[in-house]
Order: sequence, then structure tokens, then C-alpha cells
Amino acid sequence: MSHGPADPEPAPQHPADDGRPATPPPTPPTPAGAGPGWPGSHPAPPPGGEEPRQRLHPLSPVLHGAKSLVVVIAGLSWSTLSRVGFGWFAVLVTVFALGATVLSVVSWWNTGYHLVGRELRVHEGLIWRRTRAIPLERLQAVEVVRPLLAQLTGLAELRLEVVGGGKTEAPLAYLGVAEATALRQRLLAVAGRAPETVPPPAGAAPPPAPAGRWLHTVRKEDLLVSQLLTPQAFLLPFGLAFVVAQFLSEGSWSFIAVASTLTAMAGVLLQPVRRVLDDWGFRLDRDDDTLRVRNGLLETRVQTVPLHRVQTIRATWPLLWRMKGWLRLRLEVAGYSAAEPDDRNRPDRLLPVGDAGTGGLVVAEVLPGVRLDALPSTPPPGRARWLRPLSRSAVGAGLDAEVFVARSGLLTRQLTLVPYARIQSVRVTQGPAQRRLRLATVHADTAGGSGAAAPDRDLAEAWELAAELTARAHFARHADRGRRG
Repeated sequence: MSHGPADPEPAPQHPADDGRPATPPPTPPTPAGAGPGWPGSHPAPPPGGEEPRQRLHPLSPVLHGAKSLVVVIAGLSWSTLSRVGFGWFAVLVTVFALGATVLSVVSWWNTGYHLVGRELRVHEGLIWRRTRAIPLERLQAVEVVRPLLAQLTGLAELRLEVVGGGKTEAPLAYLGVAEATALRQRLLAVAGRAPETVPPPAGAAPPPAPAGRWLHTVRKEDLLVSQLLTPQAFLLPFGLAFVVAQFLSEGSWSFIAVASTLTAMAGVLLQPVRRVLDDWGFRLDRDDDTLRVRNGLLETRVQTVPLHRVQTIRATWPLLWRMKGWLRLRLEVAGYSAAEPDDRNRPDRLLPVGDAGTGGLVVAEVLPGVRLDALPSTPPPGRARWLRPLSRSAVGAGLDAEVFVARSGLLTRQLTLVPYARIQSVRVTQGPAQRRLRLATVHADTAGGSGAAAPDRDLAEAWELAAELTARAHFARHADRGRRG
């Protein structure tokens, strides 16, 4: 949502000339974490509760310039270095880095944020000025992210996710850690209609974040072993053997060939290494009605997800993990998980790796009354073998007291749990082959997520299942609204 440039402040209203001396209005207290004000603004909030605009941390342009330098070096290929030589290559990198730094400084000078009522407004732009207003009623998740450079400089990035957003809304990069933590608590308080705490005096440290109730911490040994039990890790020796065989057959390789081979090998290892770095030190806590997730090694994250925004839980048993009885749990948050292309930015981590007992305890915390080891599921009818000759026995669906259950996957098994209160619509679909076999698929759709589906059910059973899901969803939504007041 965009607005034009901020309107000029209204002229102060003078008291009526009734012969009495004018009394100046009291000066409101300075808001917590106030930094240098926006040019032309005043330290006191204008009428209507609008606060002075705050700039980001002064080191923000330096960090953005360093990130741009990494992108430039990665973008210039090995062939460019071999053609122009190291000297000109360094000149190109320097010119691009300086240009990116100048643009970062200009962007920082014209970027600010402030709270107006129940909106967070972010102002940016020099030639084309833009104001983004984020309604906090639609706030789903707030996370404090600290990339490696931010950790070295004591800074953090605040990311906000809202209902219906296709990507992170107006990330504030970068703020001081204390300022980012205090702002996150305040935004969550406003979004949850909770009373705001009185801001501390200017210059005072913000109150510490609540510790919450500890749920689980993933063992680093389990995380490392789980990524060794992946197809990439098993195929790596074959890839190395192929590279060695090529080298022996050629006798000698050029610099470009060696660099290209190393780049390809790094690409094979990228996914498991990235997962280890992203999930390192994973810890799950619960604060009242929210989940707090801490994870990351080079880039630390603290994500806060309201439980009433959770749409589905997916439990996955990869083929190679089954020998150790491990599973992985993922969340879907309204309008966010499916829309974000990069899974590292999704607030969907519930359990990167764990045994069945741990998975059951975590699921019970998010969905009270649901037992992961005692969920009903029935397979499609026998004639569905014509459509699923190998995977019919691996597909199933069922109705638990609290959730709709959908099972799928032959090699990698998956179980999807959809609370009835989160079902937005129910659909029954039929393809040409299904019509001939009198089969149909029942879909339970959630807000912005993929929901769950019961494929290839008997046609009469499919309509009965759809009617039952609709009735249970209607009843659960009314009950949920009653509990939340």
C-alpha cells in the first residue's frame, strides 16, 4: 500500500483570545528507541499520535555496500578474470562497489519509519518518494535477522510478514539489536491488541524480552548426520570419482576448467550445507500464544509466529531418515509460506530433525489434543490402482477430532494436518480418468497456503467427506471466535 509524500504538519491551534494568558501544552515523552529525527520533523509527536520519523542505523550503507561487493564479485565470471587480467578485474570491482555504496548512502538518507496509530509507515525514495503503510492488524510474523556482517557490527534486520504479502514487507535494515528487539515487541503488542508498555526514558535500555517456555533444542550431531543422509551426500563420492577420472584422462586442466568444476561441486553441496548453517542452534520456545524460533550460525534469526496464524503442519519422513526413525516438521502461516520463493525466509521451521516422540510433543503444543502417532487414515478404493499402481497404499485421508489428515508419498512420506478452523473452502474435483472410474479428489484450502487433498476417493465418499469438512470447519470457526472473544 503506497501513499504520496507526507503532508506538512498542521499549524498549531491558538487558544481563543479571552484575556487569559496562553498556557503552552505539555510536551509528550520521547518514544523508546528514538534516534535522530527526519529532516524537518520535531522531537515531539504531532497531534493524532504520530511519532517522529526515525532513520536506520548510520552503518546501514556500509553493510549494503559490502553485500553489493559480494554480488558483483560473484556476478563476474572466471572467464572475465582470465580475459581482462587481475588489475582491470580489480578496477571493475572497485567501480561497482563505490557506485553501490553511494546509492546505499542516498537510500539511507531518504529512508525512515514511524508508527501512526495501528500502522507502521516506511518512507523511502529521493526522486520518486514512496510511503508504505503496513496495517499491524494483518501482521503474521516478525523476525529479527542478524547476517554475519550485522553480527560483527552489532546490528540486526527487522522483517515483517503480513497476510496476503508475496514477500517480506518493508524490511528495516539495519537497526541496533536493542532497538530492533524493542520495536518487534511493540509491533506485536499493537498487532495483538495488547496494551503497550510504557516506553522507558530516552537513553535507557529497553526491557529484556520474555524468556518464554522452552520446548526443544535440536542436537547439533543430529543435524549434521541428517544432512549426511541426503541424496546429495550419497552422490558426492560418485561426482568426485568422475572429476578424478576426467583429470586423469585429460592429463592437465586449464584454470577455467578447474574453477568450473569446483563451482559445480560447490553447487551440489550447497543445499545440505545451507540447511546446516540455517538450522544450527535451533531452539523452539513458546510465549503464551506465540512460537519463538531461534536458529542460524552465520545468519541468526529470531522468528515470532502467532499460533492462531498457523494453517497447516506437515510431517515428512525422508527415505534415508527412516532407518533412524527421524522426521521433519514444517508450518504453513497464512498467506506467507507458499508465497515466499526462498525457503530460508519462510517462518515455517518447527522441527528440522527429531525422533517420533519429540515430533509428537511439538505437534501437541501447536495443536492441543492431536496425537501424531494416532491419526486416522484410510486408503483410496481398490480401483484407484489404475491411477496409482505403486503409490495407492501410501495415499490416505481421515478425520481426526481436531484436524483433517492427508497422507502421501511413496519414498518420502508426508503427513499434512489441517485444523478445521483454518479451512477456508472445500472443493471436489474430477479428471477425465477419475470420471470413468467414479473417483474424485477432495481439497481443503487454507488462507494463502496449499492446504491438503484427499485424492482418488470414491465419488459418493468424496461428497460426504466434503460435506463433513464444511460442517466441521463452520463449527470450529465459530468456536474459535468464541474462545478468542
